[in-house]
Amino acid sequence: MRFCTKDECEEWLLGKDRVRPDQTVGIVVERVDYPPEPHKFFYFAHWIATSLTYRMPTLLWITEWSIWSSSENWHLYYKLRQSYGDRMLLHEAPGHLFLEHEAEDLASFLQIAMLNGWGGYVLTQANYMNAFFSHDEYIDFFAKSEIGGFAEVQEALGGGNTAASRTRIPGSHS
Repeated sequence: MRFCTKDECEEWLLGKDRVRPDQTVGIVVERVDYPPEPHKFFYFAHWIATSLTYRMPTLLWITEWSIWSSSENWHLYYKLRQSYGDRMLLHEAPGHLFLEHEAEDLASFLQIAMLNGWGGYVLTQANYMNAFFSHDEYIDFFAKSEIGGFAEVQEALGGGNTAASRTRIPGSHS
């Protein structure tokens, strides 16, 4: 695992001839609400880390923080980050690049980010499906087509806990 600056996150995408999924014209989006019980966040994070990545490198890019400061556990986040030998602050290096064998690490960082009320992207090298998790307690899943894995998302995360809606992004967003 390696921590990345914002510029390095953008370079990672550029090196793969990609942009963030919410800036991709014509991409299909399915929204799933967070579970109402915080103890279920680990299941969501673990499913994303093990199912979307296809055992390939994945970039967790935190883009939203300090919105719900009363729910943030900075101590826990920085202790986890320090366990990887890193002492940079989140705003200095908001990217977390996980290698193919680090799905459990990705799940842990994603769970903490979700519990902290942060938002950001799960950008897979496979690029079959990507995700944006929001401080407003939902996850947008992005795929190039309607059959791009949305059934698996609904089966795993849907249950009765979602307000799923599928849309297509008509043009670029900034």
